[in-house]
Amino acid sequence: MAEAHQAVAFQFTVTPEGIDLQLSHQALTEIYLSGLRSWKKRLIRLKNSVITGVYPASPSSWLFVVIAILATMYTRSDPSMGLIAKIQEHLPVSHSLSAQCQTVVSAVLFSTMLWLSLIFTMRLCLKQLLSYHRWMFEQHGKMSNTTKVWVALVRIFSGRQPLLYSYQGSLPNLPLPAIKDTVKRYMESVRPLMDSTEFERMTKLASEFESSLGHRLQWYLKLKALWAANYVSDWWEEYIYLRGRSPIMVNSNYYGMDFLYVTPTPIQAARAGNTIHAFLLYRRKLNREEVKPSRIPGTVIPLCAAQCERIFNTTRTPGEETDTVQHWQDSDYVVVYHRGRYFRLWVYQAGRLLSPREIEFQIQRILDDSSAPSAGEEKLGALTAGDRVPWAKARKEYFSSGVNKRSLDCIEKAAFFVTLDDDEQGMMGEDPAASLDRYAKSLLHGKCYDRWFDKSFSVVIYKNGKNGLNAEHSWADAPVVAHLWEYALATDSFQLGYNEEGHCKGEVDSSLPRPQKLSWDISPEDRGMFCLTYEASMTRLFREGRTETVRSCSNESCAFVRALDGGEAADVCRRLFRAASEKHQNLYRMAMTGAGIDRHLFCLYVVSKYLGVESPFLKEVLSEPWRLSTSQTPVQQVELFDLVNHPEYISCGGGFGPVADDGYGVSYSIVGENMINFHISCKHSCPDTGAHKFGAQIRKALLDLLQLLCPDQREPTKTAESRPEAKKDQ
Repeated sequence: MAEAHQAVAFQFTVTPEGIDLQLSHQALTEIYLSGLRSWKKRLIRLKNSVITGVYPASPSSWLFVVIAILATMYTRSDPSMGLIAKIQEHLPVSHSLSAQCQTVVSAVLFSTMLWLSLIFTMRLCLKQLLSYHRWMFEQHGKMSNTTKVWVALVRIFSGRQPLLYSYQGSLPNLPLPAIKDTVKRYMESVRPLMDSTEFERMTKLASEFESSLGHRLQWYLKLKALWAANYVSDWWEEYIYLRGRSPIMVNSNYYGMDFLYVTPTPIQAARAGNTIHAFLLYRRKLNREEVKPSRIPGTVIPLCAAQCERIFNTTRTPGEETDTVQHWQDSDYVVVYHRGRYFRLWVYQAGRLLSPREIEFQIQRILDDSSAPSAGEEKLGALTAGDRVPWAKARKEYFSSGVNKRSLDCIEKAAFFVTLDDDEQGMMGEDPAASLDRYAKSLLHGKCYDRWFDKSFSVVIYKNGKNGLNAEHSWADAPVVAHLWEYALATDSFQLGYNEEGHCKGEVDSSLPRPQKLSWDISPEDRGMFCLTYEASMTRLFREGRTETVRSCSNESCAFVRALDGGEAADVCRRLFRAASEKHQNLYRMAMTGAGIDRHLFCLYVVSKYLGVESPFLKEVLSEPWRLSTSQTPVQQVELFDLVNHPEYISCGGGFGPVADDGYGVSYSIVGENMINFHISCKHSCPDTGAHKFGAQIRKALLDLLQLLCPDQREPTKTAESRPEAKKDQ
C-alpha cells in the first residue's frame, strides 16, 4: 500500500482542535515534475509544428527577409513596388506611432507576406517535383539527363535537416487511375488464370461495367480525390481492418523476430530492461521529430510518415459493427503480463526516464511476485483474440464501470504491452527448423490469452532472454513497425549493452515504487464466453499512402514457369525469365506510383455499396480468394547493423497468417547479399496445405533459378531448413 499513500498529495482530518492538514512533499514533487515534463513536451510539439509548418524554409529565414527588405528601403529603393506604401495607408492610425515607425511596421508586414509566399512557392515546386516518377521506370544503373536535373532540383527545394513530418505538406496526393486503364490491367492480370471461355465471359462483364456503372462510380471517386489527401486510406482502414468481425489474431496481426544467431543476454529481466528503454528512447525521438524521414533507399525521395503518429499509446477498441483506433498523446507507463497477472509499470521517476537497470529491477520484482491471478484474470486476454462482436458486448457489459473499467483503461492507455513469457524460444537444440516453427507460432498467437492483441504492438520477452513482437495491423503497415524494431534491436545490443554478468548497465534507485498489480472483478458468466498470388507494395510516395497489391502471377511469369518445368533450352528459359522479371518490376513500379488495380477497384466497390447498386463485375473481382499472400519487409536502417563484420546480428524478420483458409501467408526478407528468410504459414484446418512442403518447393525453385542463371555456381551450404516455417492453428 506504500505506493497508494504516495499517490495522495495531501490529506486532512477534522479534529476538535480544527483541521489537521498533512502534505506529502514527495507526492507534490512528483506532481510538479510530471507537469513540467508535460509542458516541455507541449513546447517541443509547438516548436516542431512551427518548423514543420514553414519547411523547406526555416523560422530564422523570416528575419533574413525582414532585414533584407529594410536594408533596401534605407538605400531609397522600393523592392515592394509600392505595396509597402499601400499597407501603410491602411494601417490603423495611431498618434503614438511616428511616420517612420509606421513605415517599419508596413515593411515587416510586407516581408512576412513575401516570406510566406516564397514558402508556398517552394512547397508547390517540391510537390510537383515529387510527383515525377519516371525515374523509377529507367533501367537500373542508367539515369537520364532529365532525371539528373530532377534530382538536383529536389535537393535544392528539399531544404536542410528535415524533421520527421517536414515533407508531409509537400507530398503529392494519390492519383486516381482512369477506369479503362484499371479494367485493362485487371484483365491482363487474370488472363493466365482463365481458359478462353471464362476469359471471354469476364471480358464481357468488364466491358459492360466500364461503359455503364463504372463511369458513375468513378465520378464520385473523383470528387473524393479532389477533397481528400488520399482517396483510399480511410476506407481501407475502416472496411478492410476495423469492420472485420473475425479474430485479428492470425488473420490480421503479424510478428517480428529477434536476432537469429545472437541472444545479447540470457537474463529475462535484463533483456526486458534494455528493450523497453530502447522503445521509449524511440518514442522520445518520435515526439521530438528527431527520427529521420524515411526515404526510398539510395534516393532523396521521402516517404509519408503519417503512420508514425500512432505507434505508441494506441489501441484498437472493439465495437459491435466496427472497431475504432484510439490514440493518446502521452503515457508514462507500460503494462506487463506475467503468469496471468497484469501490472502497471511506471517508466518515469521524478520526471526522468528510468534507466535500463532500473527497469530491469522493476521487471525482476514482477517475476518474483508470487501472488495468484484474480478469478478470470489469467485468460482475460483471450477476449482480444476471438471474434470482435462477443468482445465488444463483453466490454460494454462487464468493463464499462468500476474496477474493471479502470484496469482496462490502464491497459489500453499504456505506451505498449509487455509479456514476460515462461517459455524458451529461438533457434536452438538439435532441430533448429522445429524450434523456429515454435518461435514463430508463439509470436503469432502464443497461448491466445497471454498477449493483448488490440494494442498497437506487444513485446514478448522469453525466459531465455529471446524477444519478439506482435503488432496490430489497422493503424499502420509492417515497414513502420519494422523501423521501430530495427532501432530497438540495434540500440539494445550496440548502444545500451550489458555488463559482464549479463545485467543492464547503470545504477538503481531502490526507492522506486513497486509495479502496481491491476485489479479485476470478473463475473462467472463472463468467464464462460472466453474464446479464441498477393504481393504487398507501398504507396507512401503519396500523402497518407499505405499499400497496393502487385498481382505477381502474369502471362510472362507463367510462360517462364511452363518453359522451365517443360525442360526448354536454358537460353529460352533465361530469356523468358528476363521478360517475367521486367514485367514484375513494372507491375511493382506502377503500384508504387498510383497506377495499381486493386485499391481503385476496392474504392469503386465501396461507392457502389453507398449508392446501393450491384455490379456483377465488381462482385466477382472482390470475391476472388488470395490463396497466396506474400509480403517483403526490407531492412530500412542498414547503417545500424554491420552485417559484413558481424553477420551473427541478423534478425529473422517477421511473418503473418494466411488470408484464405486454404492458402498460404509468405513473408520474406532479403538480408544482405547472401540470405533470404521465409516465414510460411497455413491453417491446420486445411488438409491440402503444408508449410514445410511449400517451403521445400520454394527452396527447390530458388535452386533451379540458381542453376539456370549461374550454372557453375555450387549449391549453398545453408539451406532453407533453418528458416521458420509454421503451420498455424485456426
